[in-house]
Amino acid sequence: MPAVDRSLGLRITVAAVLAALLLVPSSLIAVLVVDNWAPLHDLDLTVTDALHGFAVDHPAWVRAMAVWSIVFAPTSLRIAAAVLAVWLWRRGASRVAVWVVITMTVGGALGGLLKLLVGRHRPDLLEPVARATGYSFPSGHALNSALAAGVFLLVLLPFVKERRWLRAVLWAVAIVVPLITGVSRVGLGVHWTSDVVAGWLLGVAVVAATTAGFEAWRGRVGRRKVDVTGEGVEPEIATDG
Repeated sequence: MPAVDRSLGLRITVAAVLAALLLVPSSLIAVLVVDNWAPLHDLDLTVTDALHGFAVDHPAWVRAMAVWSIVFAPTSLRIAAAVLAVWLWRRGASRVAVWVVITMTVGGALGGLLKLLVGRHRPDLLEPVARATGYSFPSGHALNSALAAGVFLLVLLPFVKERRWLRAVLWAVAIVVPLITGVSRVGLGVHWTSDVVAGWLLGVAVVAATTAGFEAWRGRVGRRKVDVTGEGVEPEIATDG
């Protein structure tokens, strides 16, 4: 077998194992939620009570988190990702644009399917500060914020390759936005902590899996291997187009 084929096969295998490992935690949380595992249930209640108590006493914080939840709602993030995909397509990076659409679509579909399969109800609080409809697990806000953060990070990294401080800013935003988004959903009393954690994990797993598939394609067409955490999914888009 040629060296290139062996390298590609190894990368695909490693990518498959990595994606599977990333999916295990979110799947395990789903099983524990369905089984109503007491320690997880108690943890969810403890965190929800603490954050909700803080929210009731701090209406300004509630308003800020409500605005944040609107700005970084799943629909808003999907629109932003669609705009990014159109921009990439017009730039000539059609395969990266397709990767963006696939990542957001697959992640959203998996989240919707899990909501139906698990059928978990949202917290029922005596003094609710916010309301949301639909099932609770996993958090759509947490999932889509993780998906969008990963997509924008890996698309924009090539444009800041030579600027370490900008690369650090991109990474910081990609971490902080999903983090605050998830915390806001628990603080507003519309999700359990495990909903949010599962959403984050599932989002990261989907981005990792689709990125591995994209890098496998790069190997098949003879493009060089890249460090996606530093160069993004397609470094060439910074100079092409």
